Amino acid sequence: MRYIPNSAEERAAMLREMGRQSVSDLFRGIPDKLKLKRSLNLPAALSETETLDFFRNLAERNTTRHTGGRMTSFLGAGAYDHFIPTIIDTLISRSEFYTSYTPYQPEISQGTLQAIFEFQTMICELTGMDVSNASLYDGSTATAEAVLMAERVTNRPKVALAGNLHPEYRQVVDTYVHNAGITEQTIITCAETGTVLPEAILNLGSDVAAVVVQSPNFFGGVEDLQKLAEATHKIGALFVVVVAEGLSLGLLQSPGKAGADIVCGEAQSFGIPLSFGGSYCGFFATTEKLMRQIPGRLVGQTTDTEGRSGFVLTLATREQHIRREKATSNICTNQGLYALMATIYLSTMGRRGLREVAEQNAQKAHYAAKRIAAVDGYQIRFSAPFFNEFVVSCPKPSEEILAELADKKIIGGLSLSRFFPEMKNEILVCVTETTTKAEIDSLVEALK
Repeated sequence: MRYIPNSAEERAAMLREMGRQSVSDLFRGIPDKLKLKRSLNLPAALSETETLDFFRNLAERNTTRHTGGRMTSFLGAGAYDHFIPTIIDTLISRSEFYTSYTPYQPEISQGTLQAIFEFQTMICELTGMDVSNASLYDGSTATAEAVLMAERVTNRPKVALAGNLHPEYRQVVDTYVHNAGITEQTIITCAETGTVLPEAILNLGSDVAAVVVQSPNFFGGVEDLQKLAEATHKIGALFVVVVAEGLSLGLLQSPGKAGADIVCGEAQSFGIPLSFGGSYCGFFATTEKLMRQIPGRLVGQTTDTEGRSGFVLTLATREQHIRREKATSNICTNQGLYALMATIYLSTMGRRGLREVAEQNAQKAHYAAKRIAAVDGYQIRFSAPFFNEFVVSCPKPSEEILAELADKKIIGGLSLSRFFPEMKNEILVCVTETTTKAEIDSLVEALK
């Protein structure tokens, strides 16, 4: 039994020490009527080579752009197909990163601490904020943590969420606040632009802790964050900006410059594979004024007694480090390996590279939108500017069109009826730098 560490002799010795005859004696407290009296309905065990063959054959059933059954995908909606430099896998496979754990002892964890510090620094540069934490689970939990933080800071019982916030992010927020005494309110978006209007915020009232807006929003539209921030601050609430498509920060004005109090979101676009939807890496940044309310932990740079530069855990407001009632969150760890992947990606691409990739996303998406809008029966649903996603209105139910496209080995996008029943004819289409012109043209021909 290769992977069972205790031999039969060792197990027998442990049973003797406990005064038991067999392993089943350890479970004698369980009533007989609850015990399974037959063998498990499982296939016979496989050898290691047979097991490898089994999973290899299973994997070959997946159709991707990298297999013989190549499919072209225009899916986005919070999980984006971006190019991942080979250097990332090489560096994260180094044993000092691959096996590292929480850096409680800074004297032996300088490499891990520095990598986290660099991640925080780059998130601050991208978001335009003063301070970032050492990552969270994903964009949805980061959004929920922002809501809880806003309630702590303002002591107000209500939070207003934009109607075009990612529906799954909204569901996670619902779960977090369900028993926290926080009520939610939806901000209706403009039917023409698909974005939030400042006047919708001004009408919310003075008991709102935070206004949560996503940009680019779930429909792909870029919000006017500066005007929304001004409206939010007029009602005394914190302005929270959610960024599900991190790469957009390489091209668009940073939320911090627009007046955001908290910026949170998803770092999956920075060198993290799609992995069938997760796990991913959330980021969370805020102002220096609110720094001590940030969830998770922060790594800081300091000097030792000899004046040498070094890194330490500066703030750790999770319940493992301080009294539970003082903790800002029950987040117990950061996504260390994924944060490292994002750090390597951003370092590899640099400012110019990140902007060039972001420009490719925008240019290709706008080319696709223009071509699709020229097809009879199809039109772009919203008029707001967009980054790499847009909504297409179709001449018949989107599920039917997507099924027909799938027969042509094209995943045409996301049917919005999944989240918005009234949008049964709409498809959310995403185009990234990995999408070729030929693939876009093939989609257009298929739609014709």
